[in-house]
Amino acid sequence: MGEGCFVRGTVPNATTAGGSCAVVRWVAGLVLILVLSAVDTAQALPYAEVRVQIRGVEGAVLENVAAALELPPGLVRDGRVNELWLRRFERGIPQRARTALEPFGYYEPRIQVDRLPENRRLVLRVSIEPGPPVRVVGRRLSMEGDPPRRLRERLDEFPLAPGEVLRHDVYEGAKAQLKSLAVDLGYLDADFSVAVIRVNREQRSAEIELLFVPGPRYHFGAVTLSGNHRYPERFLRRHLAFREGDVFSFDLLGLTQQNFFDSDRFSGVVVNPRIAAAENHVVPIDIHLEPSAPRRLRPGVGYGTDTGGRFTLSYQDVNVVQTGHELGLSGMLAERQKQANLRYIIPSHRNIQSLIALRAGYQEENLKTYDTRYYFAEAERVYGLRRNRLGTIYLRYQQEDSNIGGSDISTRLIMPGARFSQMRFNDPIRPTRGYHYQAEVRGTHDNLGSEVRLFQMLGNLNFLIPLPFETFLHLRGQGATTNQSDDLEEIPASLRFFTGGDRSVRGYAYQTLGPTDDLGNVVGGKHLLVGSIELEKRFVGSNWALAAFYDTGNAFDSFTDFRLARAAGGGVRYYTPVGPVKVDVARQIGEPTPSYRLHIGIGLGW
Repeated sequence: MGEGCFVRGTVPNATTAGGSCAVVRWVAGLVLILVLSAVDTAQALPYAEVRVQIRGVEGAVLENVAAALELPPGLVRDGRVNELWLRRFERGIPQRARTALEPFGYYEPRIQVDRLPENRRLVLRVSIEPGPPVRVVGRRLSMEGDPPRRLRERLDEFPLAPGEVLRHDVYEGAKAQLKSLAVDLGYLDADFSVAVIRVNREQRSAEIELLFVPGPRYHFGAVTLSGNHRYPERFLRRHLAFREGDVFSFDLLGLTQQNFFDSDRFSGVVVNPRIAAAENHVVPIDIHLEPSAPRRLRPGVGYGTDTGGRFTLSYQDVNVVQTGHELGLSGMLAERQKQANLRYIIPSHRNIQSLIALRAGYQEENLKTYDTRYYFAEAERVYGLRRNRLGTIYLRYQQEDSNIGGSDISTRLIMPGARFSQMRFNDPIRPTRGYHYQAEVRGTHDNLGSEVRLFQMLGNLNFLIPLPFETFLHLRGQGATTNQSDDLEEIPASLRFFTGGDRSVRGYAYQTLGPTDDLGNVVGGKHLLVGSIELEKRFVGSNWALAAFYDTGNAFDSFTDFRLARAAGGGVRYYTPVGPVKVDVARQIGEPTPSYRLHIGIGLGW
């Protein structure tokens, strides 16, 4: 049957049929070309975005694969995807994913890559079936020489025991920890002479072999101090956290640098261990010091609910006649307090915390519960012990005039005492964990020249405990007791116990809690008990925090008959370089007419 071309309503002949067919073919061809051109143009439109979608894995495995499949820079430029680079990247996806899976023990994955166009966005969906993991079937761990027990124990604790999934990240991390511990213990040349993982893909098994060589142990050598510091060398050496001949430690070098900075005498400290110059594995140490100005005059203004508005002025000379001794003068003028103090510090060469302190001054308080004024002079000997512990003995002379509940008291005191304290916080300004406690005993007797006889024991503690989600639990406690021979009426205000205020029981005014006289005046007590629970929520990446708290406590005269005041509330914290600014609102609990009280203060209050 021959071909024909028909037009409705006409009878074709040879001539018209051939012409009509040519026209139809030409039109049909033109239409086809236009359609194909449109389709090709649509397909040729460049993608403006490419996204990789990963399925089949999760957790750390997903993170590692995602990092391996990160789009190369320049793939998308000026809103257009480079098709050549895209196809090259797409072809490499399976191998990149396999390499990213191997550290987690997956050596036989199945990987499929699908293109999913979405308008001008292309999604590359990567479907992964990890398959069965490779497991450790054996290991040989050994160490040369006779290193310390801590090092051998760390090797014995090496993870990836037989039967466990082979994890390269765990393997490398454990190696790094072992080497780091060796360096901390003075083995600066420590390394692995053998570190091999033998993988049998067919049996999905692996064997680990390690030979650790600690090498020689290094020690601290001579220390050279340089810089125009104008301090006696003996004074400077008290800041060293090590002695010549001690086992070398980078941690001790860091602590030494921190000791110099913490002394508030140096603006620059460079500690240089000259390991390359070590002879017989003894490392000489160079320390260069840039001193800060030894004399400082610092005015200040502030406000606290306990003190009211205040103005302070202090003068400090931290290198009196180039001896390293410190002279300090300070004064405070506040709504309810006045202070003037003089101190002279003689550093001990035993260690950085040991010193002798001579103090004298005047203090005045004008509160709702009492007025008191006293002069004092005190000599104190502080012994720096290990692990941030301090032991202190002191002798204090004090002449005090008080008015409590309308009664005037004039007293001379000569009072010896002793304190023991420890503070361990991971940061002095914004700690996240730590504790502080202090215990003190003090007493006075007429045989010492005092006009009263008593013995007191005091203690306080603070704990900061981290909780999940940037939340912290702060526990605070304070207690004191008095054994006295004289009547309470003869005891001055400074030796009686009161509570209430920003740092004791919030919700009550400063020093307004305690036993009362027949007229209802608060006159203070022989004993003290205060406790607080505070929950603080800090915001990540911010200096702000919210807090909720419950405080309780009181001063009293008898352990068998006392009432604890209670209060609860909340507040905000804003952390600054000098400590947090605290604004709290507390409501009394258990009072006939409970009231609210605003508390404002600066500092941690440990």
